[in-house]
Amino acid sequence: MAYDADVIIVGSGLAGLVAAAELVEARRKIILVDQESERFLGGQAFWSFGGIFLVDSPEQRRMRIRDSYELALQDWMGTAAFDRDEDHWPRKWAEAYVSFAAGEKGPWLRERGIRFFPVVGWAERGGGNAVGHGNSVPRFHVTWGTGPGVVAPFAARVQEGARQGLVKFKFRHRVDQLMQTNGVVDGISGALLAPSEVERGFKSSRDIVGEFELKAPAVIVASGGIGANHDLVRQNWPRRLGAAPKRMITGVPDHVDGRMLAITEAAGGTMINRDRMWHYVEGIRNWNPIWTDHAIRILPGPSSLWLDARGKRLPVPLYPGFDTLATLRYIMSTGFDYSWFVLNQRIIAKEFALSGSEQNPDLTGKSWRKVIERARKGVPGPVRAFMDKGEDFIIERELPALVARMNKLSGDDLLTSEGVEREIRARDRQVDNPFCKDAQITAIRGARHYLGDKLIRTAPLHKLLDPAAGPLIAVRLNILTRKTLGGLQTDLDSRVLGADGSPVPGLFAAGEVAGFGGGGVHGYSALEGTFLGGCIFSGRAAGRAAAKAVL
Repeated sequence: MAYDADVIIVGSGLAGLVAAAELVEARRKIILVDQESERFLGGQAFWSFGGIFLVDSPEQRRMRIRDSYELALQDWMGTAAFDRDEDHWPRKWAEAYVSFAAGEKGPWLRERGIRFFPVVGWAERGGGNAVGHGNSVPRFHVTWGTGPGVVAPFAARVQEGARQGLVKFKFRHRVDQLMQTNGVVDGISGALLAPSEVERGFKSSRDIVGEFELKAPAVIVASGGIGANHDLVRQNWPRRLGAAPKRMITGVPDHVDGRMLAITEAAGGTMINRDRMWHYVEGIRNWNPIWTDHAIRILPGPSSLWLDARGKRLPVPLYPGFDTLATLRYIMSTGFDYSWFVLNQRIIAKEFALSGSEQNPDLTGKSWRKVIERARKGVPGPVRAFMDKGEDFIIERELPALVARMNKLSGDDLLTSEGVEREIRARDRQVDNPFCKDAQITAIRGARHYLGDKLIRTAPLHKLLDPAAGPLIAVRLNILTRKTLGGLQTDLDSRVLGADGSPVPGLFAAGEVAGFGGGGVHGYSALEGTFLGGCIFSGRAAGRAAAKAVL
């Protein structure tokens, strides 16, 4: 049989690029296929904040953080809460990934030119006990250059492979079928889409101008998740999180449609843990959108007061940055699909960051001058733009006026000025002593014992109604779709497994389409900084295994 390449990779996001880079190193010939144009190279990862989960890193040690493989594995397993028969391979992937993060991962990335911002972030701080959900210590390493900085070394290696004649790019090729001969996956077929000139991230046309077939003895599916396909999100929404939101905004571009999941299942692959997913509760509508219902996530410090739609303070330990999915479950239990941050100018200046490479021009542009300006000059420019132009932000000097505008924005008229003031003043009374019963106040004090939080992420403790802290601010928070935690079941070589648990010959999967490894390496929940790393780890495994398979 005449083959067009040794390996075909479906998807030119981070997982596909890492797999391709490994295949280039092994001198294999590759065809990289994507339904979007070359402008979209790098996929979702390009738009990311660039967070990477590392354990016992030099950056951690410099910030006086004591971390270990044992502590990280304890946190991972407590967060994942694996409890299903099909969690055999996800658990194996979790053990392997934490070992990678505590060992080879950092040096391996540095060899490829990736560097990290020196202050390590503390994401998903947990549910309040040592063995449950959350990071015991800060592990969120922001890549110097954010998402583009993660993508760049792998894209450069693959592009060098193209110059060497090892890689062919087939953009605007939409895969509709995995082809098989005698049970072996040996190619793809689909539609040629009309050329597109839209800029990265914008919705492109799906006009068909032809058909194609490509053959290879191995195919790697690295096509991403379902975050832009709200129908699939709602179809797979788990009952444990309550009813699916009636209104969601979207944290990923339109091309993240989940099509390849069903196509791979039709070829004999098994998808597991469909009901495991990761959606944020701090979403705001982008005032300058790129994709449909474009959402940005607030990356909050711990000080904002979090109120539900009726103005009731969220229960312990649902504080900003502590437990994403537990907060989502609580919000949906209220019967509404939004909530509120109430804060002031002092807090927003110190504690608000926004997800996304385009929202962090200082870090993305690798400008120390701008980073220093950001730390010294109060509210960061991108946050100020949302304060001025974002529909979800309200700023007022007086609380009654703030609450009135909150009611007008939601259209539900659920809040009273007296009720909101009661929640704020109860909180503020807890600040009078160096000890108190309010667990959020205790957590804020604890956060400032960590040097990184004290420097750039946590405002000094103060009363929200202190006039010297600036005007009051309310932010409506929406449900933002993001990640698929389940996916195609794979072994540690990223081989897709069939219903009987054996590999589907010729078929591999990596990245979000494979649940970042095994069909769900995160289990029920995530520690953050683990999605890009999961793409890298599973893409590397797929590339290396496919290279051996086509010797």
